[in-house]
Amino acid sequence: MTIAIMQPYFFPYIGYWQLINAVDLFVIFDDVNFIKKGYVNKNSILVAGKSQSFTLELLKSSQNRLINEIEVGGNSVKILKTITMAYKKAPYFDKVYPMIEKILTCNEKNLAYFLGHSLMQISSYLDIGTKFIYSNEIEKDNSLRAQDKILDILKRVNATHYINAIGGQELYDKECFIKQNIKLNFLMPKIENYKQFKNEFVPSLSIIDILMFNSIEEIKLMLNNYRLV
Repeated sequence: MTIAIMQPYFFPYIGYWQLINAVDLFVIFDDVNFIKKGYVNKNSILVAGKSQSFTLELLKSSQNRLINEIEVGGNSVKILKTITMAYKKAPYFDKVYPMIEKILTCNEKNLAYFLGHSLMQISSYLDIGTKFIYSNEIEKDNSLRAQDKILDILKRVNATHYINAIGGQELYDKECFIKQNIKLNFLMPKIENYKQFKNEFVPSLSIIDILMFNSIEEIKLMLNNYRLV
């Protein structure tokens, strides 16, 4: 079984979705410490031809608390207004916006489950058949750290192949995985340009941007445009 383990991100960029699409089981790594300057609760969209960040408000967030110990705040309506102003003239706005609205107005207040719901909703829209599980649901040795903790999770879910984001290359030793009979690869995204109104292309934006400007069929081609290293 091919597995990926990643912290849940807020409307992540295409590379994150390529990783979801590439595996059989995606483990939402929610029982790890929240990182304030990461992408757990922020991302960027296209506003007036430029990248502009937007942030999901959180309650009592701290790097000393786990992701699943933090609650979502109350600025979802404000984010929806920003998205509407930015994309109301985009070709797929009418089709995509109801899903984004459903995600952002979800009654779930636990950050981990709020983000997990978002990942599952967009995966369903894109016909991605990957299964999801939260890491807190997996019985494991929580005294372990870093690579050892990942290996423990992988063994408990009977993984034979682990695919990680390309940024994780310095964190893992392939020999250690081979000793556990687990193949290790890193996913290197190939980012394609696409038409964004009449602007010069702005890369690495949230999946929201891709959804607004591309059909499901076009996005499916993007999902498979990567290489494993």
